[in-house]
Amino acid sequence: MEPRNLTAISEFLLLGFSEEPAFQPLIFGLFLSMYLITVFGNLLIILTVSSDSHLHTPMYFFLANLSFVDICFTSTTVPKMLVNIQTQSKVITYEDCITQMYFFLLFAGLDNYILTVMAYDRFLAICHPLHYMVIMNPRLCGLLVLVSWIMSVLHSLLQTSVVLRLSFCTDLEIPHFFCEIKQVVQLACSDTFLNDIVMYFGAGLLGGGPLAGILYSYSKIVSSICGISSTQGKYKAFSTCASHLSVVSLFYCTSLGVYLSSAATQSSHSGATASVMYTVVTPMLNPFIYSLRNRDIKRALKKSFGKETMKGPIALGNNLT
Repeated sequence: MEPRNLTAISEFLLLGFSEEPAFQPLIFGLFLSMYLITVFGNLLIILTVSSDSHLHTPMYFFLANLSFVDICFTSTTVPKMLVNIQTQSKVITYEDCITQMYFFLLFAGLDNYILTVMAYDRFLAICHPLHYMVIMNPRLCGLLVLVSWIMSVLHSLLQTSVVLRLSFCTDLEIPHFFCEIKQVVQLACSDTFLNDIVMYFGAGLLGGGPLAGILYSYSKIVSSICGISSTQGKYKAFSTCASHLSVVSLFYCTSLGVYLSSAATQSSHSGATASVMYTVVTPMLNPFIYSLRNRDIKRALKKSFGKETMKGPIALGNNLT
């Protein structure tokens, strides 16, 4: 098969979940609902944190950033899929595919890094409470988020730049609902050794490094909690990181499960379906996890809707239920 020159490529085809026309309205309605819930829920978290002075603390600063990233993360894939279903088209241009790939990797990386920063924040709050406010000052918080952005931008640039060098064959069908980098690279006719090396490097940078940091932070947190004598004290200390631990578990378990299952099965559509868990479902559930388990957020929401008047300052980090 004769590979076409890169400049000759004008479009890819996104096969999505099912080619059956009868399922398209159901898929459209389901994903539109999840997308709207994701945007509304995370936007509500951002507005609540920014409007309530009691929530102007490092923990909620990082939470607002996570919500912003989750909105952007979902917006890189779902709207294009909805447009394609509505127009009954599977086409995505080469330029749009590369752009989608870039921003998907960017916000996926930011999700990883901000979750790691939030674990570090909980580590300091529980293991070094007396020095917490001194260490986690506004300058450090802003610097941690800035470094996360820089690392994610550089990683995304590296990944997409090595894709640009590839030549593709006449088969340009992507068995996914978005331009997932691994699927795109597999369509190439030219040598993909460098791409494979860069992807493995990126997996370690985005997965292994942050996950190791999170595991280390929580090992120290568990050790510190075990040293607390009272049962009530242990519960109170653990409750300060319960929401974050739930989000971390959901994100990493689903994303790792997707890639392990994709390695074990040859079904392309099953891989696309499984990836919905961390690309769409996890960002949608994050606001529910934090709002339902977080007393501060619930009080701030009630105050915003005029149901409750805040009474007194809220203690930092020790008020989750």
